[in-house]
Amino acid sequence: MMILTNAQIVLPDHIITGHLTVEDGVIATIEPGHGGAGIDCAGDFLIPGIIDLHTDNLERQVLPRSNARWPSRSALLAHDAQCAVAGVTTIFDALCLGDIGFEKERLNTFIDGQRDLAALAGTDLLKAEHFLHLRCELPSPMMLDLLDAAITDPLVRLISLMDHSPGVGQYADIEKYRQMRASEGHQPDAITAMIDQLQQSRARWTLPNRAAVLNRARDHGIPVASHDDRTLAEVIDNHRDGIAIAEFPVTEEAAACARAHGIAIIGGAPNIVRGGSHSGNVAVLDLVRAGLIDALASDYVPASMIEAAFACVTQGVLALPAAIALISTRPAAMVGLADRGRLAPGLRADLVQVRLHHDMPVIRAVWRAGTRVA
Repeated sequence: MMILTNAQIVLPDHIITGHLTVEDGVIATIEPGHGGAGIDCAGDFLIPGIIDLHTDNLERQVLPRSNARWPSRSALLAHDAQCAVAGVTTIFDALCLGDIGFEKERLNTFIDGQRDLAALAGTDLLKAEHFLHLRCELPSPMMLDLLDAAITDPLVRLISLMDHSPGVGQYADIEKYRQMRASEGHQPDAITAMIDQLQQSRARWTLPNRAAVLNRARDHGIPVASHDDRTLAEVIDNHRDGIAIAEFPVTEEAAACARAHGIAIIGGAPNIVRGGSHSGNVAVLDLVRAGLIDALASDYVPASMIEAAFACVTQGVLALPAAIALISTRPAAMVGLADRGRLAPGLRADLVQVRLHHDMPVIRAVWRAGTRVA
């Protein structure tokens, strides 16, 4: 048995100063007061293990510099360690299916990542538990074949519908899209040619691919999320098609429409930490303030999860239990992980010890199923 004592234990609707016991990887008891001999948390917060439904961090480990691809399994282990030390005990690795023009390396990351997770998931080498989030690029003619090869993998627990074509969603402003690609070193003629190619591919493939992905997801019982919704029409189409999650809506109008139709909403944690969108879209903290966010995801910075949750508190937007729910309880509910996401007897002992240094949350220790991993 393990005892964690002298902790500020963050429960679903309040905080107690007390102790928590763990037996066989499961929370056994949570009680106020000192628990006697055990691990002294020195008054730190104790929260559930963080659940990240969308992280692209593996891509950054695979390609730490342009044209410098890192060995895939080494990159996966580094990614796993970075997430664990950030308090993330359940990771949904968001891997891209389909060619999106200037980022062809992403396809290799998907192929290698799925293979490496299959090899490592059954070992005790990974600090966090990993699942697959398949990001289906609808305009890509190769996407459906890739999905068909992957969808029976038992690690696949979430699918999202992507369209990163210039002129829509995140890249609605084509001039900004041109500037972004130019800053990466691409020449104007090549950018124009790629924009034309991507828009033609979108016109040909998006609708049939969308219908096919939705059918396959229903057949396999896998939740589906939309992505980068901008307009009311997009959200209404998603609701009509039975999509229950809106991931990273880029306007408050789209988020409000999703809420009105009972669609759960995921916001980007880095947006909160940075104080706004890096691409000029809606500020996620404003959406939280308006009651239009159900969960946060790290997108591209694992450490942003804990920082964003505490920022919601320091900004006076949420009480701490509600803020922690955005990175634990609510994402667990979205994907049917009933064994984790809260501190309660009988649930898995995924635990994070957090200390505040001024307004900065600092991870002090992490346990997954009662075993310390960071």
